[in-house]
Amino acid sequence: MRPIWKGSISFGLVYIPIAVYPATREEKLSFRQLRATDLSPIRYKKVAEADMKEVSADQIVKGFEYERGRYIVLKDEDFEKVRIESTHSIDITDFVELEQVDPKFFYKPYFLEPQKGGEKAYALLHKALSGTGKIGVAKVVISNREYLAAVKPDGLFLILELMHFASEVLTPEELNRPKTELNEKEVKMAHALIESMSSVWEPQKYRDEYRDAVMEMIEQKANKKEIAPKVEVKARATNVVDLVKVLQESLNRNQSVKVKRGSNRNGRQTSPALVKQKRRAAA
Repeated sequence: MRPIWKGSISFGLVYIPIAVYPATREEKLSFRQLRATDLSPIRYKKVAEADMKEVSADQIVKGFEYERGRYIVLKDEDFEKVRIESTHSIDITDFVELEQVDPKFFYKPYFLEPQKGGEKAYALLHKALSGTGKIGVAKVVISNREYLAAVKPDGLFLILELMHFASEVLTPEELNRPKTELNEKEVKMAHALIESMSSVWEPQKYRDEYRDAVMEMIEQKANKKEIAPKVEVKARATNVVDLVKVLQESLNRNQSVKVKRGSNRNGRQTSPALVKQKRRAAA
């Protein structure tokens, strides 16, 4: 894997050479629009709204609509005047408690790898952040755009996580908060259900089932196989009358599933019928 860029972390007089690598990837299915008669790919043309005529690339300029229907044209030299210098440096300006930062501010992580000569300072920053529960708030320039970012410890490495600016984070002021009272029994039952469904975080067990199903369907069509019709699942009622009863039924069902799983691991129930039953439940 190649780094997206190399630079440094700096705070105070400390300088740590690092390389920046992507920490996530998106797995999206890409589709092309085709003409139905011969499956010829469809192209897109740029046309002007005034006369719907196609416009060549050399006739296209960038404009900002400052009033409805009125534009300011911006040229390359205009953007050069406000271009932010790419220093390839992650400049930490503050250290703050991680718990103080709303999770909505974070949105894209990158791995930071120490480069030759920076290993000790890197390890020291990692250990100091891990021990204090703080993160470094920084500014970084990527592709001529300035980002707010956080330097955080993550396992054995530091990560750089891009952040939204305050003006980009929305507040739920327009949402209607439900006004209702909860009794102690309902809260205890909810706690019990959550506890019974608690487990160790294993990210590998969660899959994009929609993507898998689409890929399976595409493979079947490519191999000219008949695709089985989807089984219709009726929507469950949403008007819960007795919340405690629903919670208790959920708790009983979950405990029953756990008992069956445990008995399978102990080898007490391994009949073919039980295997089929589990497969039907999973489906």
